[in-house]
Amino acid sequence: MTTTEPQYFNSFDGVAIAWHEVGEGRPVVLIHGFMSDAKTNWIRFGHAAAIAAKGYRVIMPDLRAHGDSAKPHDAAAYPLDALTRDGHALVVHLALTDYDLGGYSLGARTVSRMLATGATPARAIFSGMGLEGLTTTGRRAGHFRNILTRLGQHERGSPEWLAEAFLKTSGGDPVALLGVIDTFADTAIEDIRTFAMPALVVCGADDHDNGSAPALADALPGAQYFAVPGGHMSAVTKPQLGLAIANWLGG
Repeated sequence: MTTTEPQYFNSFDGVAIAWHEVGEGRPVVLIHGFMSDAKTNWIRFGHAAAIAAKGYRVIMPDLRAHGDSAKPHDAAAYPLDALTRDGHALVVHLALTDYDLGGYSLGARTVSRMLATGATPARAIFSGMGLEGLTTTGRRAGHFRNILTRLGQHERGSPEWLAEAFLKTSGGDPVALLGVIDTFADTAIEDIRTFAMPALVVCGADDHDNGSAPALADALPGAQYFAVPGGHMSAVTKPQLGLAIANWLGG
């Protein structure tokens, strides 16, 4: 199964946002993590193909400043909740009404923000995410700001060094990515408890980067928790992640 070439639309402020598609059927929008892109997060390791095989049209945007989307350096391109607004704009652009919505890490945080600001998917998927990563974004924002402002200075083998190595392989733009950090917004626990649609919380068993995934599942009224092998950077490379999502969605 092959992916289409990227398609583009202009978001709420005119920034060009790319998306990729695999498969046909019921739409499911999947949003990648910070410093990654749709191809790396969802396509390269077979997750999109596994989900498409269940009868889904898998729609995968590249967040602004990532992948094939525009990477502006102007701070004005990174208002609070800009990624959330891009997500809403994609749903409108594609005229999606009955669809599912999921994300990994920053993608899951974007799902949370979309739900808090009016998105109405039938089902939601939070992967690579714990409760603290939604309610208290400042810790991760500080972690990534430290990485991006001190490139080349991190201790070999440290989480910061590994993230910088990933940045190099993904060809990320540090200036644009710093802008993305300014868009992070907390989602109140009271809001999370109102997300009543069926939800899947799927996370690496050794992934605690964004707090507790079981605690997130407990906070969501209709959630199922599923652990897959690996930590934050490795779980996304293992087929079990895509299979867990595909099997939960069914077909």
